[in-house]
Amino acid sequence: MKRMLYPILLLLAAACAGGTGQGAANPRPDTLSVYVVGDIMSHGKQMNSAHAEYLKTHPDARRDDPYAYDWSCFFRPLEDRIGGADIAVGNVEFPFAGPPYNGYPSFSAPESYLDYLCEVGFDVMLAANNHILDQGKAGIERTLKAYREMEAAGKARFTGISGNAEEDAAHYPLSFETGGVRFSFINFTYGTNQSVPGKWPKVNRINRDEIRSAIRTARERDSADIVIALPHWGIEYDTRHDKDQEMLAELMIEAGADAVVGSHPHRVQDMEIRRVMDADSTFRTVPVFYSLGNAVSNQNDPEGRLELAVTLLVERSPDGSVRMLEPRWEFLWCTKAGMILDSYAVIPVLEYLGRPEAWKSAPEDYDLMVKTHSKVKRTSRIDDWTKPVPDEENPDTGSH
Repeated sequence: MKRMLYPILLLLAAACAGGTGQGAANPRPDTLSVYVVGDIMSHGKQMNSAHAEYLKTHPDARRDDPYAYDWSCFFRPLEDRIGGADIAVGNVEFPFAGPPYNGYPSFSAPESYLDYLCEVGFDVMLAANNHILDQGKAGIERTLKAYREMEAAGKARFTGISGNAEEDAAHYPLSFETGGVRFSFINFTYGTNQSVPGKWPKVNRINRDEIRSAIRTARERDSADIVIALPHWGIEYDTRHDKDQEMLAELMIEAGADAVVGSHPHRVQDMEIRRVMDADSTFRTVPVFYSLGNAVSNQNDPEGRLELAVTLLVERSPDGSVRMLEPRWEFLWCTKAGMILDSYAVIPVLEYLGRPEAWKSAPEDYDLMVKTHSKVKRTSRIDDWTKPVPDEENPDTGSH
């Protein structure tokens, strides 16, 4: 099925109508949001900080107790965004492999971290990444157990790994309905730092035939309205996407993906918004974000602390048709323990510009954020998203 691709770089997000209000003649469409952040890390100093926060009220708690950690600062400044989205997605780049809990280079995080991510409002956990096998077969099996218990409790869903053929079929693609729209999520990685023998447990990897098949399954078996591909790919610390990423993005779009949002390089990479003409001569909008960078981490280099969050917007019309709108995005900054809050905290850059007094310690970090924000906008060629100016004759054309 041949499609013509028309790249358009750095478009401002289109105005979109939201809610379920009904006009006398023209019912308004509903707009659903999918909020995606980058790499959620569990470096050793992050875990030390979360444990220290817990010790404030439980001074005798042991570090090997998986629930002796207080993660609540990490995404506190973003709680309205994460909890307010129809679907919130994060790349969870570590296994829940039990004690001893380790950071880089061989991760194992306590299950209370997963509980926190659910509590703050994440709906989909991405597990296909290079660190998922850091603790071998026993580590991924314990991780699968944690994710299964999470799903059984109705807290959130996961994709990217599976323990058997039945689980693989149910999670690759991961499909479910929200707000009258059926979504499918496709998650896979370029590779893993370790390997395990045998077919199961499985980590979804870059396999072009499997990717095409997963997208086809999403459309045909699961009747997906929107297919979102979430690859773990690219070269670490590169600030621009490479040819392999571009070719794979084109494959996914040709196969029918409606959006591509990548992770792994720990840097914000460039993005584009494509206009794709399908075989029936209809056009669709396909956002491609090659890498969002980190979400929360202990990376010390400034460009590893400046990151991107993306809001994919999906419109469901009263006639039942569904289409992807142009997205929104914002830059984030990961502050270290004690700078803004007592522990690590991810803040929206634009809300903190002009507020150096918000830093309780290390006031020079404000200047570093400002400098890095400016630099990453240049290297990624992504400017801050701004709301469209409403049409004076039709004020409802502004963003809602």
